[in-house]
Amino acid sequence: MELRSVEELMDLLYACRHQRALRTAALLRRSRPADKELQVAGLVHGIEELLGPADGAAHAVRHLLGERVYHLVREDGAPADDDVLRLRQADEEGRAAGFDAGVLEDWRTVLELVAARNSRLRAVD
Repeated sequence: MELRSVEELMDLLYACRHQRALRTAALLRRSRPADKELQVAGLVHGIEELLGPADGAAHAVRHLLGERVYHLVREDGAPADDDVLRLRQADEEGRAAGFDAGVLEDWRTVLELVAARNSRLRAVD
């Protein structure tokens, strides 16, 4: 499966139990507020419960959200890759955290920004 629009991705995210993904993304937003791709990776890695292992989720978002998000969701960076480590840490913290991380709709604009940036980068290539 390859997602072609933010709307398709939102539908998939709504189909998942997304509270942990919301907490993971919110924790990443707090620790790295300027890194939208890392935050989005934290939000979308949870779609693997519908699509299979992380590799399935990564492939689904690759075209829409770009190479960096793809590699972060796959967690295939070097073992000491700060971004991959931070994503794993936020995911673990998100499992135990008991705070209100907002609603999924709050993330639509961020998803649209990352998708638009990726679309412009592909146009230049």
